[in-house]
Amino acid sequence: MTTETTNTPLHHSRRFGPGGWETGLGHALMILASLICVFPIYWMIVTSLRPENAIFSTRLWPDAASLDNYAYALKAVPITQMLVNTFIVSIAVTVIQIFTGILAAYGFSRWKFRGSAILFAAVALTWLVPLQVVMIPNYLLVARMGMIDTLGALILPHFASAFAIMLLAQSMRSFPTEVIEAAHMDGANHAHILWQVIVPNLRGTIASLAILIFITTWNEYFWPLLLTRSPENSVIQIGLQMFITSEGTQWGPLMAASTMASLPILLVYLVLQRQVIASFMKSGLR
Repeated sequence: MTTETTNTPLHHSRRFGPGGWETGLGHALMILASLICVFPIYWMIVTSLRPENAIFSTRLWPDAASLDNYAYALKAVPITQMLVNTFIVSIAVTVIQIFTGILAAYGFSRWKFRGSAILFAAVALTWLVPLQVVMIPNYLLVARMGMIDTLGALILPHFASAFAIMLLAQSMRSFPTEVIEAAHMDGANHAHILWQVIVPNLRGTIASLAILIFITTWNEYFWPLLLTRSPENSVIQIGLQMFITSEGTQWGPLMAASTMASLPILLVYLVLQRQVIASFMKSGLR
């Protein structure tokens, strides 16, 4: 009697692990998305290096790179002064909004009084009001104060930010109350608790918020366009418009000026990548 043994082939189910083709496809998509995001910046820089007779060339790199567009842009428009003005306005608005946001957020998060919820809701609702709605009233106020065509006029209407107040208030409400009560028992007043206890522990949130405010202010266009008259008191975003005239657009100098205007923001992003990403994540509801 013979016994026949049949060998059944084993079928191994293919499971795609972390090293499977899905990972490769995901990386390929991320690389493609990165190229799509970076290519306009690269093309701006390349165009700024092209001579005038090759400004519309489709080559990825100019045959004869030149800095003539940068020299012309710096000569035709006070780019340096505009960059300084933009930096001053951006830093001032950032510092002021952080300072007022911290004070207001501490009041809303720690002091409960009659109507506090209504007042906080009113502040939050101002965040939903478009800039175009308050632009004319703010302009009339600034004009009556005699501040037209000054850097102060670009800073004054931005003394407080509803978004900064909301974000900081949310962070302070989640701060451990035990720490604050312990500080109170040690005899600390509200100023000491705010600046010596709470603020140092919210450095990450404050840094992320400061980066977001700085970038937003740096890219502001409509408000400076409404208030500034002379190029010496304008910001860089207004300077870029000067290369677009009724006779045509000076693409080479415009791209050169755009590159110089973008460098500070690019440097901020390269140095503070994690904080920049965190700031946009925290402002996701925006």
